[in-house]
Amino acid sequence: MERVEEHMGVEKEVSSFVLPVGATINMDGTSLYQAVAAVFVCQALDIDLSFSAQLTIILTALLASIGSAAVPGAGMVMLVIVLESIDFPSELLPVALALIFAVDRPLDMLRTTVNVTGDATVASIVAKSLGKFGKPHVENWDDNLDDVTS
Repeated sequence: MERVEEHMGVEKEVSSFVLPVGATINMDGTSLYQAVAAVFVCQALDIDLSFSAQLTIILTALLASIGSAAVPGAGMVMLVIVLESIDFPSELLPVALALIFAVDRPLDMLRTTVNVTGDATVASIVAKSLGKFGKPHVENWDDNLDDVTS
């Protein structure tokens, strides 16, 4: 919120509403990750996906991202939900999770970057449309550095 308010110029009235709502329901990076991971696992394990299964993956990934916890590792749980929605063979589920587990942490950081960037962008658009987009007022790279270090 500090970065969006001070460094981008969005007024607090807008950022204090848009950013918490966005952090809860606007998880674009998580949704993209779930869909790509599910398709990757199916391709790696030579499981054919029908068009309806692909649509189910998209819908389930979208809904799962809205209700996903914003904690590291939650993507693995959501991936299980997405795979279960397409009747993924349960005996292959440990193999599927093992394929994704190694790259989950770095991808989690990238998902978070996409999510936060999306939230900041929406806050900027809303502020601009409401006339509550001012000039940034940054004095230092971190105005609260002295509070943290002392």
